[in-house]
Amino acid sequence: MSSREFDVIIVGGGLVGLSLASALSGSGLRLAVVDRGAPPAVPTQGWDVRVYAISPASETFLRHLNAWPAQTDRLEPVTQMRVFGDRGGSELVFSAYEAHVARLATIVESSALMTALHAALQGRSDVALRSSTRCTKVEWTGHRAVLELEGGEELAAKLLVAADGADSWLRTEAGIAAEQSSYGQTAVVANFSTAQPHRGTAFQWFRSDGVLALLPLPGDRVSMVWSAQQALADRLLSLDAAELCAEVAGASKNAVGALDVITPAVGFPLRLIRVPRLVAPRLALVGDAAHNLHPLAGQGVNLGFQDARELASVLLARGPQPDVGALSLLRRYERARRENILAMTAATHGLQRLFNNSVAPLAWLRNLGLDLTNRLTPIKTLLVKHALG
Repeated sequence: MSSREFDVIIVGGGLVGLSLASALSGSGLRLAVVDRGAPPAVPTQGWDVRVYAISPASETFLRHLNAWPAQTDRLEPVTQMRVFGDRGGSELVFSAYEAHVARLATIVESSALMTALHAALQGRSDVALRSSTRCTKVEWTGHRAVLELEGGEELAAKLLVAADGADSWLRTEAGIAAEQSSYGQTAVVANFSTAQPHRGTAFQWFRSDGVLALLPLPGDRVSMVWSAQQALADRLLSLDAAELCAEVAGASKNAVGALDVITPAVGFPLRLIRVPRLVAPRLALVGDAAHNLHPLAGQGVNLGFQDARELASVLLARGPQPDVGALSLLRRYERARRENILAMTAATHGLQRLFNNSVAPLAWLRNLGLDLTNRLTPIKTLLVKHALG
C-alpha cells in the first residue's frame, strides 16, 4: 500500500472539478483530481451533442484560469433570446443591445471546455491528475480523509471535494442523503443545420408537452434541447432523421427554416436533486453533486462554476487558518452559495411546474406574465443582470 498526502483532493474531473483545481493551483496547496473517466477527445468533425450556454461571468472566470477555448470558430455568442408562451402571441425578448452588454451568453461545446481546462492544468506540478481511476473506499478522521483507489493505493487530504456528478459516490459515502424527484421528462438533444440564419438568437418555446430550445451554433447551425414528456421523448428518439427535422421545424414555427440533422438525437432523463447541506467535516460539494436543476434556464453549469469560484476564494482567503478542511472555513462557502442555489432551484422548478400544468387559469396567468415582463424594462434588465452572473 502506498500513501500520498495532499491538501485537497477533488473527486470528479468534469468541468467544475477541473476549474476548481485550476483556480487553486499555484497557491501552495497540494492538489489531486481523481476521475473515473478518461480525458475527452475533441471532435474533429461534426459537433459535440452536448453544449452549454456559458454566462459572461463564467467566461471571465475561465479566461482568468487560461481555460477558455482557443478555437473561436466553434464559439457562438448569444445576442438575443426569444421566449414564447404556449398561447399565441405571448413572447418575452432579451437583448444584449438593450442591456448594454456584448452578449447574453456564449454557446460552447462540452468537449471544447474540457480540453481547455485540461490544457490549463498541463505542467502544473502541484496538481496530480488521476484519470480512469475509481474510488472504492473513504474514511474520515479528525484531521484528514483517506481515499482508497482501485488497486489499493491510498490518497489522504485535509479536504475532499465532491465534484462527481448528480449521482455522487462521495456524497453518498459521507451520508448526505439527497432529495431526488423525477420530472417525468427527458432532454432530447440534437444538432441541425438550418436553412435560415439564427442571427445569434436563442429560441425557447414553453409548450404543454415540455420546453423546446434552439441554441445558436457557429454558421447556420443550432443545437436543440427539447425537455419533453416521456412519451413524446420516446417518440422523438425513435424518429428517423427526416421525421425528426420535420417535427422540430414544425414545433419551432420554422423559426430558422428547414432543418437537417448533423448530430443524431440522444436523451438525458431530467430530475431535481436537492441536498440538505453543502459541507460536512472535511468535505465540500460542488456542481451537480450539490444541485441538479431543470435545464430550462441553462444555468446548471454556470452554478457549478460559481461553486468552484466561491470555494476557491474561501480557501485562498483563509488567512492564518492552516487547515483547509476546517468545518468553520467550509461553512463560509456554504453560506455564500446557499441563497443563490435555492433561488435558481426555486425559479426553474417553479417555471417547469407552472408551464407543465393544464389548469386554464394558470395558462392565462403564465402567458400574461410573459407579456407583462416583456413590457417592463427594469424587470427585464434585472433578469438579464442575474443571468450574466
